Amino acid sequence: MSGQGIRSWRLDDARQSLVLAARGDALPEVVYWGPPVADEAADLAEAAIQDVTGGMLDEHPPLSISPEAIRSFPGQSGLVLADEAGAPLVPKLLYEAAEESDGALVLHYTDAALGLRYSGRFAIDDVTHVITVSAQISSDAPIRLHWLAAPVIPAPQLSDGMIDVSGRWCGEFQLNRMGWTPGIHMRESRTGRTGHEHFPGLLVLGHGTTNMHGEAWGYQYGWSGGHRMVAEELPDGRRQVQFGHASGTELDAATTCETAPLYLIYSNTGLNGCGVAFQRHLRDRIVSWPDARRPRPVHYNCWEAVYFDHDVRILKEIASKAAEMGAERFVLDDGWFGRRDDDTSSLGDWTVDRRKWPEGLTPLTDHIQTLGMTFGIWFEPEMVNPDSELYRAHPDWVLGPTDQIPGRQQVVLNMALSEVRDYLFDRIAAVLGEYPVDYVKWDHNRVLPMPDAAQTRGTYDLFDRLREAFPAVEFESCASGGGRIDFGILSRTHRVWLSDSNDALERLRIQHDAALFLPAAVTGSHVGPRRCHTSGRVLDIRLRAWIAAQRHMGFEMDPRELTEEEASVLRDVTAWWKANRDWMMRADILRLDSADPSVTAELQIARNGGRFVVFAGKDGTSLQIAPRPLRLTGLDPDARYHVSLRNRSDAVGLSRGIPALKSSPVALSGAYLMAQGLSLPWSFPASIWVLEGERL
Repeated sequence: MSGQGIRSWRLDDARQSLVLAARGDALPEVVYWGPPVADEAADLAEAAIQDVTGGMLDEHPPLSISPEAIRSFPGQSGLVLADEAGAPLVPKLLYEAAEESDGALVLHYTDAALGLRYSGRFAIDDVTHVITVSAQISSDAPIRLHWLAAPVIPAPQLSDGMIDVSGRWCGEFQLNRMGWTPGIHMRESRTGRTGHEHFPGLLVLGHGTTNMHGEAWGYQYGWSGGHRMVAEELPDGRRQVQFGHASGTELDAATTCETAPLYLIYSNTGLNGCGVAFQRHLRDRIVSWPDARRPRPVHYNCWEAVYFDHDVRILKEIASKAAEMGAERFVLDDGWFGRRDDDTSSLGDWTVDRRKWPEGLTPLTDHIQTLGMTFGIWFEPEMVNPDSELYRAHPDWVLGPTDQIPGRQQVVLNMALSEVRDYLFDRIAAVLGEYPVDYVKWDHNRVLPMPDAAQTRGTYDLFDRLREAFPAVEFESCASGGGRIDFGILSRTHRVWLSDSNDALERLRIQHDAALFLPAAVTGSHVGPRRCHTSGRVLDIRLRAWIAAQRHMGFEMDPRELTEEEASVLRDVTAWWKANRDWMMRADILRLDSADPSVTAELQIARNGGRFVVFAGKDGTSLQIAPRPLRLTGLDPDARYHVSLRNRSDAVGLSRGIPALKSSPVALSGAYLMAQGLSLPWSFPASIWVLEGERL
């Protein structure tokens, strides 16, 4: 308790301070979030008070961690609920207790008249610097929840704008920059999954912020069932950011409701400061690896080689050639079960198709193991085709009305039903128990007929049961590519399929923007066919291989199509990736500010700063003749670095000059590399340079 009847609490680490203060028994406000300060919380609370003038209330209603309508708050409330009969409830929450421990805080507030209890949770990680917050509301009697925001954090009034994330199938992680304007900017995913369209993240920008410089405030909501984000500027100029489940998705009355965790980070090193914190926190705190010491294996996925046409002889031949290229895990994709000859039937019938596999999967899995590879398999558990034995037996297990619009010839199973989860657990467990499966690609190809938070909780429950029963199995989250990527699903999975696009140029951009939230270790990236199946574009094997090598590397083509030159390139890049994966899969990904808009570049630097790799991809023709210098970041200015061009043999005949890197390595200071940058050789569009650096 500070002076003048002010209650206050704070979370501090070397990166930031977050200070809460409340007058009397009211809910607290976040009165400061930014670089570390040692000021008393009461002083900060006083300093944050704004003036009032004509046409206003006599003081500003508090922008608290759950803004309350009953206190005349003029913007979006943090809690909207009704009693079981639907009559609105307007709570006035008063202080009850606080639980404080090292780096953690739980605040308890009550409305005794309405029988409501609110808890706000806060914790700071002094290694990753991520702040995690969440909220819970409970009631003596069942309530109907329309909206519950995680603890609300004001956005800085000095912010220039924000970046949110939209997307589409084969075009995920599109960054949208916009300024603040009076009123609400809202993004809401109502498809029942995270969604291609509305990734649950937000970056608030300081003045002039770039990838490498300036202030940024990052938000990421860890929920897979659809979210709502509100960024609001009030008439008085104050700003708030709210995150919670998509509104109205708690369909049943309940006595307890809670948000997912909201992850927060302040950066004074540009967008990269947010990205690195999120990368580290996800990889080191949220993903629970079956064996964290195991190197990430090179994948081979057979989908774009054979689709539904499964022939064990051909698949064995493909597996052998994939192993020759360096693959270490073979993933059998869609088409192995029921009578699955296309996407119109058999989802839900999770037994091996004996027409295609008369001896079961054992002939293939035995062959894969003799090649030194492990075996993975595809499921889409939450879905069912109307043309399936399961649907004919249990049409009552389907979520939504009988006349709903199908998607990909399928509908959704009601995962809130325990009998549905039991059936799926038994069928999946039977396959995982019979065959040497160490990896499951878990797909989700249809949006829900309507959003329902119980669906997501049921899916989480099934994941949790399978993880407990098969702790050595890794799981991938795929949803028509990147339709379900968030910190909630990644607390139960180990890899995401970032996009169904294996077009290397599209992947260059998608991977670059996703790095603001995702580390390389969880981000699957595959070398696709010579002619991309989703874009129709034909791209060189060098570009395709190096783009895959930026993340968790794999192949997804028919390796029998490769010429000897292409096979040689792929073997070389794969061997390079294997030699570097131990440090790269724990590296920080730093986006570079390229002076040439046709160049998309990033630097991956080892945690000890001793080595780095730069990927500089070119997706178009430059406006100027010669390449502009590429500034690096994240280096020690006082150290010297040995920098070499790993793929200098890819230089083309039109590159006729003699830039230093084209002929030999250079040794330069970190100060120079970050101030002036590197001059790269001239190159065609749809190409990439790869530079390796080592601290001397």
